[in-house]
Amino acid sequence: MPTAKFIANGRVQGVFYRASTRDQALALGLAGYAKNLPDGRVEVLATGTADALDALECWMRQGPPTAKVDAVQRDDVAEQELHGFHTR
Repeated sequence: MPTAKFIANGRVQGVFYRASTRDQALALGLAGYAKNLPDGRVEVLATGTADALDALECWMRQGPPTAKVDAVQRDDVAEQELHGFHTR
């Protein structure tokens, strides 16, 4: 299945961005993880259908109400077999 890595910039730590991303990803049937980066960004790796990845990217550009997303970078990466969706 297609796999993509996303990097979200802005006020995305301490605002339930990772947990909300996990909930959205699970609702879309995606597997992967969301984790905080030391520089204040959030990294998301997700695998699933192309439509689900597109929907997650669209959601990530808004995020939860408490977030202020400045940008989301998406890189399609080699397919990976991931199970469940976790926050790290």
